[in-house]
Amino acid sequence: MTDHLIEHFADGIATFTMNRPDVRNVFSTEMLTALLAGLQRHATRKETRAVILTGAEGAFSAGGDVKGFAQNATGGPDAGKELGGGDIRDSFDQQLHSLRAANEISVLLHEMPKPTLAAIPGAAAGAGLSLALACDIRVATTDAKITTAFSKVGLSGDFGGSFFLTHLVGAAKARELYFSAELLSGTQAAALGIVNIAVGTADFEATVAAYAAKLANLPTVAVGYMKQNLNTALRGSLTDVLNSEAIRMIRTFETDDHKAAAVAFVEKRLPDFVGR
Repeated sequence: MTDHLIEHFADGIATFTMNRPDVRNVFSTEMLTALLAGLQRHATRKETRAVILTGAEGAFSAGGDVKGFAQNATGGPDAGKELGGGDIRDSFDQQLHSLRAANEISVLLHEMPKPTLAAIPGAAAGAGLSLALACDIRVATTDAKITTAFSKVGLSGDFGGSFFLTHLVGAAKARELYFSAELLSGTQAAALGIVNIAVGTADFEATVAAYAAKLANLPTVAVGYMKQNLNTALRGSLTDVLNSEAIRMIRTFETDDHKAAAVAFVEKRLPDFVGR
C-alpha cells in the first residue's frame, strides 16, 4: 500500500486517485506499482463494472518527475531517481525493462474488459496525458491544462501517448501536438476529440459520477467484447474485425444480460443489466 495512490470501490466502480498533489500528482515508483497491481486485480474482478482514473486536488497528473530528471542530469544529491519504476543509473536494458513494465498500465486501461474513464480536473501533461488517452472515455474541466509536454524537456514520449493521440486526432495533428507541446484547455481538447466531455469545475464531479454510473450499468461482458472489437479495428483488417465480431457476438448471445434485455425489449421496458 502507498499514500501515493488512493483506491476506492463502491457500486461496481473502482476509482484510482493519483495522490501527490504538492507536485501535481507526478509519478513515483510506489504510485505506478500500486496502480498496475490495482488494475490487474479489477480487470478480472466480476464485481467491478467500471474504472475511474483521476488525480487529487485539482490536477490529473503532470507525468514524470522532471525535478528528478534534473537531478539525474546534474548529478545532484537525489540522482538515480526512478524512470518508469527503475533507476536512471541502471543499464539501458534494465531501464528498458522497468519502463516497459510500467507501460503495462496503459495496456490495461486500453484493453481490460471493463470501461475505463479518465477524470481530468486540471493539469494532464506528458505521461500523465498518455494515461488519460489510454482510457476509453475522458471527462475534463473546461479550464484543464492538457499538453504532450515531452518536447519541452527534450524527451520523445512514453506510456502509449503517440499511439492513442494518433488514433484520436490523426497523424498530422498528433505530430503537431507532440512537436509543439501546445497547451490546450479542456474546451479546446474537446473540440479536437481528445476529451469526450468538457464541463465547468462546479459540474465536474457530478458529471464524472453520472458518466461512471452509466458505464457501470451497461452489460459489462458485452462492453468488454466491444473493446476487443474496437481495438482490433485500430490495427486489423476488415476480415480481422469480422472474425472478432462474429466470435464475440455468439458469446454475448449466451450472457444473462442479453437474455434479460431481449425479454425487456419485448415487454417494452428498460433492461436491468447485472454484468453477467
